[in-house]
Amino acid sequence: MGGMDNLLSLQQLAGFLLASILITLAPGPDNLLVLSLGVARGRRAGIAFGLGCAAGCLNHTALAALGVSALIAASQTAFSALKMAGGLYLIWIGYQAIRHAGEADAVPDTGNASANARQLFVKGLVANAINPKVVLFFLAFLPQFVDTASGHSGWQILQLGSLFALQAGLIFGLIGWSAGTLGGWFRRTPGISHGLNRIAGGVFILLGAKLIVDR
Repeated sequence: MGGMDNLLSLQQLAGFLLASILITLAPGPDNLLVLSLGVARGRRAGIAFGLGCAAGCLNHTALAALGVSALIAASQTAFSALKMAGGLYLIWIGYQAIRHAGEADAVPDTGNASANARQLFVKGLVANAINPKVVLFFLAFLPQFVDTASGHSGWQILQLGSLFALQAGLIFGLIGWSAGTLGGWFRRTPGISHGLNRIAGGVFILLGAKLIVDR
C-alpha cells in the first residue's frame, strides 16, 4: 500500500478546506456561469453544470499529481492552444444558448430534463477541464498544502484535489439551486425565459472571449 496509507493530517485538512471554500465562494467565472445557467434554465441545469465544473477539478488534480500541469505551464504553445480551445468552447456554449433561447418558453423543465442535465454536466466538466487558468491555479495552489516531510507528494495532491472537487461540487450545487429558485420567479412571466437564456449565452461568450484575449 505504501503511499496509500499516508493520509492528510487534520491540520492539513482544516487549513486546505478553509482556503478552498473561500476561493470557491469568491466571485469568478465558474460561479458566474453556474449562476447564469441556474437563473436562465432552472435548478436542475444550474446544479448539473456546477457539478460538472467540480468534476473537472479532478482532471486538473490528476495532471498536477502526474506533473503534466507543469509541462503545460512551461510550454507557451501548449498553454496558448489550451486557452484558445477553452475560450472557443465557452463561446460555442453561449452561441447555442442564444440560438435555442426561444425553446425555453415552449419546453418546460420536464420530459427531457435528465438528458439535458447530463449534457450540461458534461459541458461543465469539459469547460473546466480545458481551462488553462485552472491548470495554473491547481499547479500553484495544491502544492502549498503538501507535507514534503511525509513523502508521497503525488498521493497527497490527489487527496487535496479530490477534497477541493467535493467542496466545489457542494458550493456550486447550492449556487445552482439558489439561482434556479430565483430564476423561477422571473420565468413565471411569459417570454422571460427567452431573455434569460440570451443573457446566459452572452455571459458564456464574454467569458470565452476574455479567456482567449487575456495574457
